[in-house]
Amino acid sequence: MRTTQAAGKIMLVGIGPGSVGHMTQRAREAIAEADVVVGYVTYIKLVADLIEGKEVVRKGMTEELDRAVSALEAARAGKKVALISSGDAGVYGMAGPTYEVLFQAGWTPEDAVQVEIVPGASALNACAALVGAPLTHDFCAISLSDLLTPWPVIARRLDAVAMADFVVALYNPKSGRRTRQIVEAQRLFLRHRRADTPVAIVKSAYRRRQHIEFRTLETMCEADIGMLSTVLIGNSHTFVRDGLMVTPRGYANKYDIEQGGETREGERPGRSLSTGLNGWLENLLDDHAGGESIEQLAARHRLPADYIAATLAEPIEAQPEAAAEDTET
Repeated sequence: MRTTQAAGKIMLVGIGPGSVGHMTQRAREAIAEADVVVGYVTYIKLVADLIEGKEVVRKGMTEELDRAVSALEAARAGKKVALISSGDAGVYGMAGPTYEVLFQAGWTPEDAVQVEIVPGASALNACAALVGAPLTHDFCAISLSDLLTPWPVIARRLDAVAMADFVVALYNPKSGRRTRQIVEAQRLFLRHRRADTPVAIVKSAYRRRQHIEFRTLETMCEADIGMLSTVLIGNSHTFVRDGLMVTPRGYANKYDIEQGGETREGERPGRSLSTGLNGWLENLLDDHAGGESIEQLAARHRLPADYIAATLAEPIEAQPEAAAEDTET
């Protein structure tokens, strides 16, 4: 009697920063379940203690699509495959390339080959934990690698987030051949940020050659930066104290921390700031009624004029009282 080979499974495993202690339980389980482990040679070394006796497919730095194809071939043959990424598989990792290969091959979620993404701590999480609390407020990540993304696209993103005062994590900041990208990033940031803006450069977070260096935006390019580094650039409120980089969440805008956390005059716990959306809208209407043009308001608030015009044209709605369990700080 002829039997049909059961289809296998692809597990896209984020192994975290590189130490087994910072790998999730599910990541360890997925690798243990796997018949085949596929990954970049450096990442394979990081999980060497977990893959003894398994079929291992090692690939080079620029062979992401080959890794995905190898994983699909093994899964079609009925094997369970752990396709590993450092950090999180969905953050500059193998999840995206794998889905591209799967869709190109005609795969759908109803296919016999199953796909599971196992999340892990990304480099920005690991590096932030080592230097303090730099990501407590709004942040974003930008890769400086122009191997697949045109430089003007990267430059526009850098300029936009620098102006918008995001804390920024720069991935792939510099390599042996790509040395000018980090200089150009610094040039763009200095258009919008103070020269003394705090910067932390973390190399090989939680790995054997871990190195942490604090710099300023003005001097960051003098640091030892490479492909194993992540560069964290603070916003206008980020500070470094006693060797810790901290970005305030904004509690001081509402609460008087020196007076035991009492709510400041004009503010209410659980409600938007007086300078939040509703308060800002009221002031905007008053300023416009007082004679300021839409263009003047747009310039003062550094916002598009058409946005200001559309906002002024929409009445302010009364906000309902929130239930106690719905209140925010």
